[in-house]
Amino acid sequence: MSGTRAPIGVFDSGIGGLSILRALRAALPAEDFVYFADTGHAPYGERTEDHVIERSLAIAGELIARHRIKLLVVACNTATAAAIARMRASWPDLPIVGVEPALKPAVQASRTGRVGVLATRGTLASDKFKRLLASLGPGADIRLQPCDGLAAAIERDDASQVEALCARYVQALGALGHEPGQIDTLVLGCTHYPFALATFQRLVGDGVGILETGEPVARQVNRLLESGALRTDTEAPGKVTLLGSGEPHALQAAAARWLGAWAATSSTAC
Repeated sequence: MSGTRAPIGVFDSGIGGLSILRALRAALPAEDFVYFADTGHAPYGERTEDHVIERSLAIAGELIARHRIKLLVVACNTATAAAIARMRASWPDLPIVGVEPALKPAVQASRTGRVGVLATRGTLASDKFKRLLASLGPGADIRLQPCDGLAAAIERDDASQVEALCARYVQALGALGHEPGQIDTLVLGCTHYPFALATFQRLVGDGVGILETGEPVARQVNRLLESGALRTDTEAPGKVTLLGSGEPHALQAAAARWLGAWAATSSTAC
């Protein structure tokens, strides 16, 4: 498949994965992408694990069969935690990249030793997240905050609700700052949350670091393309195709808002 123009598939429960797609496009501008927003079944973080697995397998199968993708990015923390092992078992020859909260980089970056994690309830309750948390060792001081409703508010572009929920969940974490016992590093554990980054930064102040996952995912995808000889052999700009299970106009509007010049070429339901 050397030099293939086959696209890279990306999916999320809604528009949150556009934050990952934005990082991928910035790092790999010549590649084609097919993005699937499963807004008809969102938010995954408030669904059962079985439901998330069923949808993840169905979407991956659609992207593979109909769009002949060469690599799949699961741009959703909840879907990664629930379903990525099943997807890799189902399609062992397809490179599949997931996302997970940046706990290890956050622990390394923290000077106070206390890190806050903002994520969906589904991500925080998953076995995969619990294993990630356990891998940090007993000395890690991690404060977990489920953010019910925040992904949905971002999805609706409800600015006042996003502001209110961000303020509520930041306050619930406890003291933030650089003094002993304070949280000095935050992890955004949902791909929707980077779209509220400016709000979070204003609430916590410039002295508190905030980590997301877009750039690390882009670096991993680049490594897999290189090692598998899967990079496209042209320098012409790639295209983005948008698909979804919900209202197409909402997805197109979100893409125009968050991707700008990289916005939709098409949209359809599945």
